[in-house]
Formats: sequence, C-alpha cells, structure tokens
Amino acid sequence: MKTPVYKKTPPRLSHVWQKYNPPLYFVTFNTWQRQTFLANERIQHALVRYGEKNADEGRAIGRYVIMPDHVHLFVRLPSDARLSEFVRLLKQCLGRSVPREARLGSRIWQPGFFDHLMRRSESYAEKWGYVRENPVRAGLVEYADDWPYQGEIVRISGV
Repeated sequence: MKTPVYKKTPPRLSHVWQKYNPPLYFVTFNTWQRQTFLANERIQHALVRYGEKNADEGRAIGRYVIMPDHVHLFVRLPSDARLSEFVRLLKQCLGRSVPREARLGSRIWQPGFFDHLMRRSESYAEKWGYVRENPVRAGLVEYADDWPYQGEIVRISGV
C-alpha cells in the first residue's frame, strides 16, 4: 500500500495562531479540592488590581466571574506573552489574598487551568452570557446581575 502524498503540508500552529492575533482566551481555573473560599471582596480586589496592572503592559482581562471554587475570565494577550505564565502569576496574586484558615493544608489551586481560544465563529458576548449565568445555575443568586463577584476590567472587542 502506498503512502499518500500531500501537495501541501498541513498548516503549522504558528500559522493558525496568526489568524487570532492577538488571541482571545476563555480561561477557567479551580481551587484545590474545590474549596469554596474565592467569592469575596478580597479576591475580587486582587483580581482587579492584577488586571489593571497588566493592562498597562498590554495584557487584558476582560469580563470575569469569581465563583466560590473557580474563576472564569477572558484574556487577551500580546502574541509574545505566554498564557501559562499569566495564569501562574494571577494564581499567585490571588493566593496571597486567601486567609490561611480558609485553606485545606498548604495547597490553594488545582494544578493547571482550562483555556479555550475564542475563534471568529464564536461570540464573546454569547460565551459571556453563558458564563455570567453560573451563579444562577449554582443557586447562589436568582439573577446574574445580583452576583457581586463579576465584572469587566478592560473592554475587549469580540472576535
């Protein structure tokens, strides 16, 4: 059996990423063992402060929702920035705002994070509509607008 010959090589990842420059990510990360200590003013203040500081460097946190045990946010980074480093430093920043008595041992965060590159066919507004309803689906509030731990740090235009 002959191996098929392709006239064109498949696009490399860098070629694919160029279509989304600068890329817009939807990011979620969780607390260790789904501990419920995030939904409070200290954490929200730390997230906003981190977002504002990074906005000066061209790294934007758009809309976000802080749930008791996880965070959802939209992030737009310059092409030379690494999302893993951005999230690592954000976790570090938020971790400093978690009181010791709220932690289960020394761990704060579940390793890693979930990220999704928003593509042109997807709508930032539609994804946000789904995400902002999380507190309602979790039974924390009756209406999404009543959840105090959500907002927008930098206005990011959709893809």
